[in-house]
Amino acid sequence: MASAALLDELSCSICLNLYNEPVSLRCGHNFCRECIETSLDTQEGSGVYSCPECRDEYTEWPLLEKNRKLCNIVDNVRSTQQKEEKSEILCTYCVDFPAGAVKTCLQCETSMCDRHLTAHNKTVDHVLIEPTSSFSSKKCSIHKDLLKFYCSEDAVCLCVSCCLVGKHKGHQVELLEESLAKKKEKLTNVFEKLTTKRETIEQKILNLQDGKRKAQEKADDEKKRVTVLFEDIRRQLKVEEQRVLREIYRQVEEASQLFIGLIKQLEIQKNELSKKISHIEKLCNINDPITVLQDHKLDIDKVLQDQESDTGDQNLENNYVCNLDYFLISLVLHKSITDLITNMQLKINFSIHGTTDLVLDIRTANILVTLSDDLRTASCSETQQIRPTLPERFTEYPQVMSMESFSHGRQYWEVEVGDCGEWDVAVCYPSIMREGDDSGVGCNTKSWSFRTAENEYAYVHDSLKQRLYPKSTVQRLGLYLDYEGGRLSFYQLSDPIRHLHTFTTTFTEPLHAAFYLDDGAWVKFISPVFSIKP
Repeated sequence: MASAALLDELSCSICLNLYNEPVSLRCGHNFCRECIETSLDTQEGSGVYSCPECRDEYTEWPLLEKNRKLCNIVDNVRSTQQKEEKSEILCTYCVDFPAGAVKTCLQCETSMCDRHLTAHNKTVDHVLIEPTSSFSSKKCSIHKDLLKFYCSEDAVCLCVSCCLVGKHKGHQVELLEESLAKKKEKLTNVFEKLTTKRETIEQKILNLQDGKRKAQEKADDEKKRVTVLFEDIRRQLKVEEQRVLREIYRQVEEASQLFIGLIKQLEIQKNELSKKISHIEKLCNINDPITVLQDHKLDIDKVLQDQESDTGDQNLENNYVCNLDYFLISLVLHKSITDLITNMQLKINFSIHGTTDLVLDIRTANILVTLSDDLRTASCSETQQIRPTLPERFTEYPQVMSMESFSHGRQYWEVEVGDCGEWDVAVCYPSIMREGDDSGVGCNTKSWSFRTAENEYAYVHDSLKQRLYPKSTVQRLGLYLDYEGGRLSFYQLSDPIRHLHTFTTTFTEPLHAAFYLDDGAWVKFISPVFSIKP
């Protein structure tokens, strides 16, 4: 008999019974599959899952791996317990020396050991079953006869009398053994299907876990790449900063040399003037007219003439003060930034290599759609516009398409939307219907739309709508189209930028930008189309 310590080790800490289909968590603790799934279900919505044993936390539903070795051990122990439980039923006839029963006779309601069973089989032909002390479940509660038949209409076991009289008379019945065989066959089929389905789900879980791991690895690699990129940007910015500063230092040094030369010249002039001033002061202090008049060291007329020429020196000085070439500095700065941007574009995944202005095609505009003079803004009006009837024009809904279309490559553009009314920002094929209920963008297989209606947001294709719940009001949208890749993505241009939804399909026609407007709504192109080069 299994020891209490062993049974404790083989018992689930949740239900306190022997493990039933034991599974393991990452932390190594084991539970019945049903028990741990129920426990995890109660933690749904809390943002974190935890092990009931050690409280080890998981941010997502943890992987439950079947512990096959533990399952085999528990099955062996359970089988041993059942055998021991059977052996506790004693032979009815062994009075002096009790012996374990090996069979129970339902007719006689007695249990027998091997010796008495041999004698019993020689005298009668009764129904023998595994040893049991409970007979009520084996006999009819009304007629007290053995249950030998099964009524498939009422799903109950019957005795002979129940088949002949009573409410089951005339029902389709069959022997218990036949029904048992059929039931086991069905159970086997269901078991195999459920097992296969569970294994498929387990494989999907493993694939998703592997996908999650790979996504995390890719994200980690991308973080490293971005970190290195910005470190490189900072390094290059420092280099470009030094280049511009060197130009400023060069010009300052050049100007300093000019100033030094000018100062030396002025110092010489100053010394000469000081000598002349000193000599004049001496002459002014001499009272002897002959000495003063016959002094020829100082030519007064020449001094006055030199004084009049000082105006030119002043102009030269002013030119020196303003000799920094600010345009050259700005040009060097512009060239540095341009080189840096070009260099960065070569290192990231894509670069913009062309733009195209997006304008709306008035030939497609519904008579309730008003277009701005630059054909970049569309709004819904209660006044009908006077426009000729054309096959391109939308007649059922207030919609308009762009004049430009995209049939290859990768493009990106941005739109701004008003804060009232209902609107759709979409793309569509030129073959979209222009009249009828199915001509609305998003209401057919030829258009893909992001819309707001009744104060909620949704993405729509072929009339299939899926609600979205942005964290803030959508005021600006960015649309990214990868034609060959079959991807159309919508981004909310907020802080931070948020991804709203991506349609994936195979495009078979050129694509036009398209708007739907109602109840005073307006939509505007706020950027050209940027062609993205991978």
